[in-house]
Formats: sequence, C-alpha cells, structure tokens
Amino acid sequence: MILVLLGAPGSGKGTQAGVISENYGIPHISTGDIFRKNIKEGTELGRKAKEYIDKGLLVPDEVTNGIVKSRIQEEDCSKGFVLDGYPRTNDQAEVLDKALEEMGRVVDAALNIDVPDEQVVERLSGRYMCRCGETFHKAYKKPKVEGICDKCGKELYQRDDDKAETVIERLKEYYRKTAPIIDYYSDKGILVNIDGTPMPDEVTKLIGKALEEAGF
Repeated sequence: MILVLLGAPGSGKGTQAGVISENYGIPHISTGDIFRKNIKEGTELGRKAKEYIDKGLLVPDEVTNGIVKSRIQEEDCSKGFVLDGYPRTNDQAEVLDKALEEMGRVVDAALNIDVPDEQVVERLSGRYMCRCGETFHKAYKKPKVEGICDKCGKELYQRDDDKAETVIERLKEYYRKTAPIIDYYSDKGILVNIDGTPMPDEVTKLIGKALEEAGF
C-alpha cells in the first residue's frame, strides 16, 4: 500500500502518517523530518533547506525529488509506505508517479486532511518544542511548568517556521503551489477527503474507516 497524505501545514499529516505506519507496518517517510535531521546535523542539505524553511518557503524540487526517489527504493519500502510532506506540487507528483512506474508500482490513495486556515494558525503558532523531541502546545498540551519540558526539564523553544507570521506565509505558499495537487489526485480517482478538525484520535478513526472502505 502506497499512500500520500495531503493537507495544509498543521493539518496533522505527521501524526496520522505515524499511526498509519504503525497500524499497517509500512515506513513513514517525512521530507520535513529528513530536512530537520540534516539541519540539526549541519549538513550541506540542511543548510540549503534551512534557508527556505525559515522563510516558510518550499525546498526546491531538485533537492526534494532526489531524497524521496532514493528513499522509496530502500528495502523497508518493499511492502509500501506513507508519504508525509511530499509531493507538494504537481511537478513533484509527476516525478513520483514516474519513479513508481519504473518500479512497477502506483500511488494507491491520496488522503487530504482538511483543516480551516484559522485552526492551522492556532495549532502551529501555539506549538513549542524541546531538544529532546517532546512537543507541547499552549492550548492543547501545556507543560506543567510554563516554558519547561516535562520530560527532561530543559527550556522549550518555538521553531522559526511555527511563528505566526511564518505560518501565514506557509499557508500562502501552500495555496500557491500545493493546493492544486488535490485536483491532480482527484482526477486520478484516488483522492479521499478527511475532516481534520476533530481531535487526532477521531481523525485516525475516520482515516481507518476510509482505508477499510477502499479495500485496505
């Protein structure tokens, strides 16, 4: 099973991709995670990606396409995978389709997690991170002590791309470049729209029902 998760930044793609990965035993491939790992390690890819991500812009196709094409050919992807954060444009979708065609495979379904803009801004601009990997939110998951991680006791920080002004730019970029991909997969007859406004557990149930109805 090969799935593509679509949706605006903050729609919950990463959370749901992780659940799908666990439930179906297929890898969760997140371009965002790959970029953040490289940024943290200070690699050349990380430096290139950071220039764009900090401004709320998409990393150029030539960088992203190469990473994904290499990743999906690894052994753990033989039974399928779920893509989170890629493809983001019609051009990337076409590159993915061509790469899969060469492998004798296709995208089975594209899940579009739909969340209103105002909820996206609230979700992302209220999110705080810790260096240990824990994530908190000023409305949904408050730390016991403000600004301090419950797990390791270190100070929390906000990612540059989660600041309100950057979130708004990310949404503009999404509508300019990524939203048209919804029509791309709809025209192929494999688009499934999911209401992303409920709590994550409820969204997981909606996705599970949709995949079951699709025969997975």
